[in-house]
Amino acid sequence: MTLRVAVLQMSSGRDVHANQEQFDDLVERAVGDGARYVQSPEYTTYYGPSSGFADAAEDLDGPFLRHVAELAQAHRITIHVGSLLTPGGGGRFRNTSVVISPAGERVAVYHKVHLFDVAAPGIEFNESARIEPGTTRVSAPLGEFHVGLAICFDVRFPELFRSLALDGVTLQALPAAFSAATGPAHWEVLVRSRAIENQVYVVAAAQCGSQSGPPTHGHSFIVDPWGEILAEGDATTSGVLCADLNVEEVRRRRSQIDSLGLRRPDAYGGS
Repeated sequence: MTLRVAVLQMSSGRDVHANQEQFDDLVERAVGDGARYVQSPEYTTYYGPSSGFADAAEDLDGPFLRHVAELAQAHRITIHVGSLLTPGGGGRFRNTSVVISPAGERVAVYHKVHLFDVAAPGIEFNESARIEPGTTRVSAPLGEFHVGLAICFDVRFPELFRSLALDGVTLQALPAAFSAATGPAHWEVLVRSRAIENQVYVVAAAQCGSQSGPPTHGHSFIVDPWGEILAEGDATTSGVLCADLNVEEVRRRRSQIDSLGLRRPDAYGGS
């Protein structure tokens, strides 16, 4: 019932080949640390101006994901590509998260639902100008766990995470390229809140620094269902963070405080 997970904290830029080499190196390090589930950040293969999206994007059966499938199969691990660009419609693209099993099979694909359209102090960004939003929530089995998929800005929408918890999710994935402008005030608070209120593990691989896009906050996290931080990255250093997760901890915390069972949707609407 124990799963050793690894988050890859990356500093991706506009050089797709260099990003993929960084990814490969960190995966090998994670395997060396005994990880069975490895998660990379949002925009793993390209983080830069939208003028480079067309060259960086690839289909789900493209060369990078075929390579990831080979890695997963060779090491007998689950690899979760936090996100990469895939083609969308009308000249736009999708911010796509992909989970590949130890058999090299694609078991989950999630297109980011909530897009980063903000005008806040220190950051103005309009992700929807080039990215087409997803429309459905996604989860998948992961050994004894059930993993829910979300990406970065999704963390500000607790209804998505609650609906995934009601679907049976016990481990919530949250790859990110969280803004350095809002990160110090919001990132840790939001990640731990989603873990506490749903009594799930949250595994959040993050981009750090800034090679060619808006500066990112770093601080990858692995958080337990009580909101305790099991592992945390810093603001600028690429690397691998690992922790051992036990699904019984989810069950134990839910038996202590039944946040899901004691809901009153009749009082406030919704499901």
